[in-house]
Amino acid sequence: MTEKELREIKRRFRAERSNIPRIVGCFVNQNNQIIARISQPLALAESNVSERLLGILKKTLSGGLGTNLHDIPFSMKQVTGGQEHGLLMGPLKSHLGDAELLESFYENVKESLHFDSNYVILLANDIYDVPTFGKDGEKNDTTETYSYLVCAVCPVKSMNDAISFRESDRLFHTLSLSALLAAPELGFLFPTFDDRRSNIYDALYYTRSLSESYPEFTKRILASEPPMPPQTQRATFNGCLTDALSEECSLEIVRAVHAQIAEKVTEHKESRDPEPLTLSKGEVRSMLANCGVEESRLEKLDTALTKEFGGDAEWTPKNVVSVNKFELSLPEVSIKVSPEHRDLVTTETIGGNKYVMIRVTGAVEVNGIPITIDGE
Repeated sequence: MTEKELREIKRRFRAERSNIPRIVGCFVNQNNQIIARISQPLALAESNVSERLLGILKKTLSGGLGTNLHDIPFSMKQVTGGQEHGLLMGPLKSHLGDAELLESFYENVKESLHFDSNYVILLANDIYDVPTFGKDGEKNDTTETYSYLVCAVCPVKSMNDAISFRESDRLFHTLSLSALLAAPELGFLFPTFDDRRSNIYDALYYTRSLSESYPEFTKRILASEPPMPPQTQRATFNGCLTDALSEECSLEIVRAVHAQIAEKVTEHKESRDPEPLTLSKGEVRSMLANCGVEESRLEKLDTALTKEFGGDAEWTPKNVVSVNKFELSLPEVSIKVSPEHRDLVTTETIGGNKYVMIRVTGAVEVNGIPITIDGE
């Protein structure tokens, strides 16, 4: 899915646009036991309740493609006879009307997850009559119907006894123990909305955390190895780069690579290309070659990246580089520099001591107090 297609589906999660008749699910306690089933008709719910439930489902489509949202493909074999694919297609085809299929889905989800607290599994089916438009901008008759599932797994947080102020009598009152439905930790959209039509060969997987991918869930529900979390991607990528370049890993090289990747991100944004931007091994190699890194080190890096990420590895740039941040960290000091001013920083060795130098171009303040520098 592209960002544009994703935005089109996210707009569905409003009471006036959604065709979701009800939200089903179950409440799972901290012992991983289902203690209640849920069937919430949205038309009969209070408006603020239906809006919040739709908002929670919409959260599973939030974040960036390749960061919080990951494309999970199904093979032809899985689609034609795979148990996991059938676990999704059954509820989809029945429009969540088959209790036995739902029970099987709930059991598989809860067996793949292990939370320390209570949680809720929510599932909804929306049917979208996809509009098309002529060259004159006029809306044509709909020819494509997109039926899809959205699943959200949300922790339930207990709120202890508290006091609340009521405007009606201008007094404080006790609030009893209650459970609050939190934002989803993970979820998925199935099938995906590719080229503005249904694609049963793909699911879009969501995780709120950038460090956790819930591998048991992806294997059992989506028949896939878990995507490497962005934080792990960055740490692994940085480790490969550091080991391969060794003593050649200088400020100048890191800064030049940062600048080249930032330029790619800017160009992609300005081009309005709907496809997500990716960074390939070949592009990383070319960037380092432009910095004068010798061939033997480039080969070593290529081998390391292939081992860790696979032969056809590609990354979402912000998963491996903080494009909007340029930071230098020492044991005693942390220096943050606006990326557009990264050239103000240099390194030097003076009298056998190593220094990080920052060229001053304007006023300098310490804790909000303007200071002078010798020689001014």
